[in-house]
Amino acid sequence: MIVEVVAVGTELLLGQIVNSNAAFLGRQFAENGFDSHYQVVVGDNFDRMVETIRTAIDRSDAVVITGGIGPTQDDVTREAIAAATGRDIVRDADYVQALRNRWETLGRVMPENNLRQADRPVGAEQLPNPAGSAPGIALEHDGTWIFAVPGVPAEMHLLIRDHVLPRLRAAAGETGVLKSRLIRTWGRSESQVAEMLDDLFMATTNPSIAFLASAGEIKVRVTAKADSDADADALIAPVEAAVRDRLGSSVFGVDDETIYLVVQRLLENKGWTIATAESATAGLVSAALTQTPGASKVVVGGIAAYSAEAKVDLLGVSAELLASEGVVSEPAALAMAEGARARFGADVGVAITGEAGPDPEEQPVGTMVIAVVTPEGMGSRTLRLPGDRERIRTYTTTAALQLVRLAVSGQWWAP
Repeated sequence: MIVEVVAVGTELLLGQIVNSNAAFLGRQFAENGFDSHYQVVVGDNFDRMVETIRTAIDRSDAVVITGGIGPTQDDVTREAIAAATGRDIVRDADYVQALRNRWETLGRVMPENNLRQADRPVGAEQLPNPAGSAPGIALEHDGTWIFAVPGVPAEMHLLIRDHVLPRLRAAAGETGVLKSRLIRTWGRSESQVAEMLDDLFMATTNPSIAFLASAGEIKVRVTAKADSDADADALIAPVEAAVRDRLGSSVFGVDDETIYLVVQRLLENKGWTIATAESATAGLVSAALTQTPGASKVVVGGIAAYSAEAKVDLLGVSAELLASEGVVSEPAALAMAEGARARFGADVGVAITGEAGPDPEEQPVGTMVIAVVTPEGMGSRTLRLPGDRERIRTYTTTAALQLVRLAVSGQWWAP
């Protein structure tokens, strides 16, 4: 089945909004075995939208349109679908009442233009949208499925997963299940991971293996098609075991197990608390550690100390050490981590210092130093990271959490 994506919005053409929806949809279609030959962006112009939708209908088995189904005058996706398929527009009386009830529940007066969200082409089905007020649209026209979903990512994700993909699978004659396991790794490059798993990658297409890189992590996705969840799990299990065996301590979680969740669990299991001391990352590690509910059980505090004076006054770092070793050095980072432990009475201290740029002071830009101190030992590591300031700080934050994971679990890392 060939599925085409049409993204609607002049703001996308102007670069005011990044079209992250396209990447999401591309992944979803690929994982479900659908081909996607075209992804088109068209502005909020009725005539061009109609032409674009007609072209997509002619060359694809299904068309997924994102955006343009809100209540304002420039939201004309519903009307464009009707024109492209030669249909009239009808207003759904039940959804009109649902809209009025929604606004009354909020204690607000509904603007009349919201009623446009109850409109649909004749013959189309409205797709419920519990995350917003704009329902999606599903329409089969001359053997081609046409879907319209909100452009808001959270709403779009919901409708795609709950309504669009099941209909596409049914239309394609898919009666089985497609299941994926995302194995999260850190510490090796994407090319290195791919090389270590090359024979697994080449050996099978079901399950299939794919590699995804983001924010310093390399994810290995294992996807299986089968008649049932249990059969898919059985296909995935030996491949996952082989991946874990080869990558060892690089594997830190699966699926939704983020590094901050993994670290939180490790600390809870040890009965340990953690404190942070950050220079170049200025609180990013603290923010990451507190993303998950229950983080207050293990995170006791953090200090962002940019200047040498702040490191001395707030963390008790020796001025003589900073003068002799430098602020961007492993001894300085270890002293900062010890200072955070002492200041907050924590079991674990993690510290970051470095040169995020753009202008170097002591070391070349991208030189980042991380130190971790636990009741069982201490260690530090100097990283040389490429990229701009944002990339360096993001990758350092990920690295700091990973080094905490290794330290708390007693694995530490190679010097």
